[in-house]
Amino acid sequence: MSTPEDMQEIYTDELKDLWSANDQMSRALKKITPKASDPALKEMLTNSQAGIARHTDVLKELIAGQDEKVSKEHCKGMEGLVTEASKHVLEEGPKKGPLLDVIIIAQYQRMTHYGIAGFGTAAAYAKALGLKDDNKKLRDATKEIYGGDEFMTKLAETSVNLQAEDA
Repeated sequence: MSTPEDMQEIYTDELKDLWSANDQMSRALKKITPKASDPALKEMLTNSQAGIARHTDVLKELIAGQDEKVSKEHCKGMEGLVTEASKHVLEEGPKKGPLLDVIIIAQYQRMTHYGIAGFGTAAAYAKALGLKDDNKKLRDATKEIYGGDEFMTKLAETSVNLQAEDA
């Protein structure tokens, strides 16, 4: 990314960064999902991949709407989160069961919180630029991501963490 010259460039850079973040999270979830043992967790991880794909389509549409080359900018923040998730879930974690499910939820939520922050920031930029339609699409995506995070918290607190305590 070159030094942005105006708010418009900051906005489009954020969209391109988010596209990269989404792609990295999606690839990580494809590897992590089969490791989950809790059926509700596995289903949520699968559904999240579809949500990420929808949000990526929105990002591409918004980038194109800014008369920008539809491309992504490598997101180093998500790269670090994916590295951590891979380390804890795929390399060093328990091989299966409730303890691994607890770790999967934690790593999922870390990546998701990054997405909430990014989409929320992009929505604020769109609002500042007077891009009402962009703002709405980004706020809707943020709400969906936040809903997934809330679901994971509820799943952890009412089921997965309790099963892990008994493991």
